[in-house]
Parts: sequence; structure tokens; C-alpha cells
Amino acid sequence: MTRRYWLDLFTGKTWEEFLRNGGNVTGFREKRRAYARRIHPGDYFICYVTGISRFIGVLAVLSESYFDDQTRIWEDEGFPVRFQVKVLLSLNPEAAVPVAELRSELSIFRSLKDSSKWSGFFRGAPAEFDPQDAQAIVKAIEEAVSNPVDRPYDERAYWRRAAVYRSRVGPVTVPDDASVQVKAQRDIGISEAEKASHEEMQWLLLKVGSDLGLDVYVARNDRNKEYKGAHFSSIPNLRADLPRQFDEATNRTIELIDVLWLQKDAIIAAFEVEHTTEVYSGLLRMSDLVSMQPNIKINLYIVAPDDRRDRVIAQVNRPTFARLTPPLPRICKFIPYSRLKREIEQVGYRLSFMKPQFIDSIAESCEAHQA
Repeated sequence: MTRRYWLDLFTGKTWEEFLRNGGNVTGFREKRRAYARRIHPGDYFICYVTGISRFIGVLAVLSESYFDDQTRIWEDEGFPVRFQVKVLLSLNPEAAVPVAELRSELSIFRSLKDSSKWSGFFRGAPAEFDPQDAQAIVKAIEEAVSNPVDRPYDERAYWRRAAVYRSRVGPVTVPDDASVQVKAQRDIGISEAEKASHEEMQWLLLKVGSDLGLDVYVARNDRNKEYKGAHFSSIPNLRADLPRQFDEATNRTIELIDVLWLQKDAIIAAFEVEHTTEVYSGLLRMSDLVSMQPNIKINLYIVAPDDRRDRVIAQVNRPTFARLTPPLPRICKFIPYSRLKREIEQVGYRLSFMKPQFIDSIAESCEAHQA
């Protein structure tokens, strides 16, 4: 049987707790119980530490998944979906392998256009690696064990506790993309032209919403951005804060969505601009929102380059999204860059006399493209 490789996410704190308690049991949240059944003895877990964005170890899977909510291993969470494991490779945080050092070898970085989006794969575990990616990572960890190179790292980020928020579905964590974005842009780098494409779409969506007479909101980690010298903060009707009508976890998720349109205190549309091939992070935020608020009445849109159309629609229709209630393909639509720009140019000054439903007329249904 071919070995499969799986992502196992840790903070520095949970990694140290794992080792301190014997390093022979790893675990995941209960909602990953069904997914974990795909993992079998002989597979490998590749261990990644969030906060410092480094690969820190490799574990061999020794058992099928099992449920244990009684044996305490981690202080802050139970992670009851568990596996017996053996540590094959382990590094200190100083010598752990930065993911950015492997960007030329990993598929998650190929055709990268927007450096703030590369982290989508590392938002949830377990997740299956591409075999070639996995082998490159394992080789890098092996070399780091044999010839360790100490690199400075942020100890506060390493030891941080994952923020847990209340939601209608119970305690959840919401990744903070702000620190990820700063790190990604520093470590990877993109051209100004590539960066501008994403920000141009955000600017257009903010301006269109404002011209329609709506309040608008930009992701809290993007408020200081600009497009062609015009700061996002200069957009009329740009709100500094969102209405607190949802639980804490939902609010944290909504705050990271690229652009929101509001009518008084009601959010009527949410837009994620996806400039990368993988189109993961925006869809994950949309999925989180629907999972936590299944009765929410917000129109959802993925805005992406025209040549990403098939990729976006395929991703929206993945089982993990299609099985939501309501299904994401039913409530999330696709807007191609070229059509958004063309329609805005054609409407011109008449935009201020139009209704918000204008945007729906240029969006494409994802559900209609299902086979």
C-alpha cells in the first residue's frame, strides 16, 4: 500500500506538550473524526508549527484513529480524535525548516500571485499533502536533523496560545491572517504589478459599494493598503467597525473577509478576492461563516481572474463545501475580473442610481456548472 502524508498542525506550546507527554499520541478536533478515518498505519504525519511557520518533525502512524476525551495531553484543548504515533524526526524550533525556504519545491507556491494567500493549506488538519511536496519536506527535515542550522525565531509566536472563541457550534479557533500576511510578504515577495491586481479588485468593490450608497468594510489587515496612491481609508462610507450581531467567533471570521457591503447594520454581500491558483483561503472563510451561521442571509462572491473560473468552481463544489447546510455552491457565486471592470466602466455615473442587486447580475452561478 502506498504511504500517504498528512499535515499535523501544532503551536509551539502544543508541540512541547506532545513531546512532554511521551510523543506517542497525536490528536485532532472531534469535527475531523470522519476525515481521520482516511489515515492508516504506515502513513506519516508532517508536523508544522503555526506562528513561526516551520516544519518541526515527522511522525509514523501506528494505529487507526480512535476517540479518547478522557486522557489529558494538551492543556487548552482535548483533541480527542487520536492516533498512536512514533517520532521519526524531530527538530528544535531554532533548527526547524521554514516553509518559505521550500517555496521553489512545493506546489502550494507554484504560480503564486498574491503572497497573502499561500497559507490556506495550513489552516486545518489533518490535510493530505501532494506526495512530491511531502517527500521534499521530509528530505528537508532529514537534512536539518543531520546538519542543523539555527535561525532566529519569534519565541512569543512559538509559545502563543491559539485564540478560542465562542460560537453557536461550540468553541472554535479563527486564524489571524494579519501576522501570516506580513510574514508571507517578507519571506516570499511579489512584484508590485502582481500585488496591485488583488488590491485593484478590493478598491473597485469598495468604491462600487460606496457609490451604491452602502457602507463598506475592508478586511482589518488590509485597511492601510492603497491602490495607485489612493488609500482604502479614503473611500466614502468605509466603516471602521462591524456591527456586533454575531458571536465572537463569527465576528472574527467576518473581519478577515476581503470586502463587505452593509445596509445599515445588515451585511448584504461578502467578497473574497482570490488571485492565486489554489483559491483556498477565501473559500475556507466562507465555509467557516456558513458552518457557524447556517441561517445567515449574506450573498457570497469569489472574485478571481478569468482563467481561474474552472478552478474556483471546482473548489466550491468540493464535497467539504457542497455538503454544508446550505451548500456553498448554492449561495456562493463567481465574478471574473474582466467582467467586473467592464461592467463598472460601462455603467459609469449611473452606478449611484442603481440598486445593490447590480452585482448579482454580473456574477456567475457555481451550482449551474456542476456535472
